[in-house]
Amino acid sequence: MITRIREVRKAKRMTLHEVAAACEPPTTAQTIGRLETGMRTVSVGWLNRIAAALGVAAADLVTLPDRIDVPVTAILTAEGAIPPRRATALLPPAPLGDYVGMTVEIAQGDYRNGDSVWLEKLAPKDFATALNRDILVPRAAGRFAFGRLVGTEGKKLQLLPLEPGARQVVVGDAAWIGVVRILVRAL
Repeated sequence: MITRIREVRKAKRMTLHEVAAACEPPTTAQTIGRLETGMRTVSVGWLNRIAAALGVAAADLVTLPDRIDVPVTAILTAEGAIPPRRATALLPPAPLGDYVGMTVEIAQGDYRNGDSVWLEKLAPKDFATALNRDILVPRAAGRFAFGRLVGTEGKKLQLLPLEPGARQVVVGDAAWIGVVRILVRAL
């Protein structure tokens, strides 16, 4: 079986030690290295453990015949565009957790017409972790507020809209918020 463990690990910017420590139960960096290079046979159990440690689906760690991989041909660095040292591929967006989507019809802030935005839903107890991030907040009558979360005060959320000159919006008692995690843009 051909695995993509190394590619996914590198894309997630994790070291062998970090992946090994994140496995349940933890293992050694040497074991992860052997599984990556094929020196040790990768079982379904190992795929599941490593996938959980990397925060991806197990299918993302193997080469599948019906998936079209986009090869990385260059890496943009301070020295300019350089070729990668090893063959790698871009990972398609595959969010884990509870996500909602939003499309953009008119440019606002960093978002352009045609963008697709993937937002991770957070419960009220986790709202403070989204400070200084762009969020979507449900409001009464099926409406929403979208902007930068600049403060939380009790059950009130303070959002700064992305339009220049717009006034701060305060939303109270939100059941959930969606934090921007992935932006998909066609150029």
